[in-house]
Amino acid sequence: MNVWGTGPFDNETGAAFAQEVQQDGPLALAEAFEVALDPDTDFLAAEEGHRVLAAAQILVAVLEGETSSLTDAGLRAWVQGHSASGRTQMAQWRDLAREAVDRTLGPDSELPDQWEDGADAETWRMEVQRLRQQLG
Repeated sequence: MNVWGTGPFDNETGAAFAQEVQQDGPLALAEAFEVALDPDTDFLAAEEGHRVLAAAQILVAVLEGETSSLTDAGLRAWVQGHSASGRTQMAQWRDLAREAVDRTLGPDSELPDQWEDGADAETWRMEVQRLRQQLG
């Protein structure tokens, strides 16, 4: 997997997830969170962790109406196109998203291990903590 930055869309999986959301709609976000929180999953693969972080960033953008953190123009348009009722539905996923981000940072997740020895490890961790704070 290619990673070219510390942001949620700065890797192949996050970029592909942005396209998936545009095609499949908001339920792609919930699915990313639910997969990460599946109690039958003992170890969260890095790919699933990347999907969670991208989904969480999209959720924050929808709820706050702020799209500057989104790198894909189509995704920005998708977020801006949501009505108040769509935002209300997605607001219910805030806790789910926060739990999924916590799992992504946890000891049973591959993603922190991949960043552990990297030069940008601290920047990545700060980005993820900022995202988690935005979720409340």
